[in-house]
Amino acid sequence: MLYLLLYPLHTQFSIFNVFRYLSFRIIYAALTAFLIVFVLAPPVIRKLQSYGIGQKIREDGPSRHQAKGGTPTMGGVLILFAVILATLLWTDLTNRYVWLAVFAMISFGAVGFWDDYLKTVRGRNQGLTALQKIVAQAVVALGIGALFYSLPAYSTNLSVPFFKAFSPDIGLFYIPFAVLVIVGASNAVNLTDGLDGLAIGPIMVAAMAYTVVAYISGHKVFADYLLVPYIEGSGELAIFTGSIVGASLGFLWFNTYPASVFMGDVGSLPLGAALGTVAVISKHELLLVLVGGVFVIEALSVIFQVVSYKSRGKRVFLMAPIHHHFELKGWEEPKVVVRLWIIAMLLALFSLSTLKLR
Repeated sequence: MLYLLLYPLHTQFSIFNVFRYLSFRIIYAALTAFLIVFVLAPPVIRKLQSYGIGQKIREDGPSRHQAKGGTPTMGGVLILFAVILATLLWTDLTNRYVWLAVFAMISFGAVGFWDDYLKTVRGRNQGLTALQKIVAQAVVALGIGALFYSLPAYSTNLSVPFFKAFSPDIGLFYIPFAVLVIVGASNAVNLTDGLDGLAIGPIMVAAMAYTVVAYISGHKVFADYLLVPYIEGSGELAIFTGSIVGASLGFLWFNTYPASVFMGDVGSLPLGAALGTVAVISKHELLLVLVGGVFVIEALSVIFQVVSYKSRGKRVFLMAPIHHHFELKGWEEPKVVVRLWIIAMLLALFSLSTLKLR
């Protein structure tokens, strides 16, 4: 919005020429999102408390978590509001990729909101059933995949980390592949959101990494130099991911141990879907496995636990997701969280190195 309103004035006032630079708008989108969350969080938390919208703690979890019962949840609405508003303020609103990413965030946010509403307001302990949630997510992701597939400049080739000459074309199968990436990322983030600050830290790190990826993918010179797919216009997505970084940083101020508010499904589902959507648009889908390695580990721990228990009657971990396993091993919650943050940072750095190591 500001770009379309103010940049045309640069011919009369040279100061407005700064809106031409993507780096400037990325930084200020992040700062804007941070300030929105930081300023609005206290009154929103008080309002959630007044409505009695508190977190229900699973009884089979670590006993120390029972003290968290009643902590305000659904704080993810703050993140959604901040990301979308900051994005719309600082990006080029004529860019179709931005609207695709915003659509993904709003749609998955709606699914998460309904799930949280059923659990916290209507008192339905489990909220949406697993089948209902997956179907709703798949329908939205299918729409995103189909829209992307229908764009004139779409590509069904996959960019494989470490390989510059190997780029398989999967044709029409790209649509279900995109659904898998978006829905998988959404649910992996959701599974990770079990400790104070645990999910929001790696989300912020992954968003930083994809800010770099989106910027490079949308810059022809950089893309050609690094031999990565050039996606014209995808650079504007860096403003979207920059907004996620800023909003996440603001939310972490209140979500860090001991948390004053939880994001809920209304936050975790759309944030994961947003990362998946950006990965699809920037043609770095497989890189998300490395960038979001912590989310992958958390999701796999649940899968292994379920498969092992159903097939052998034995558990692989003391409890899944794996962050609870470490808690039951005696690690304090902040130690689990910070160590997984460190892993997320290392994986993000390693992932970005693959842009050169090809």
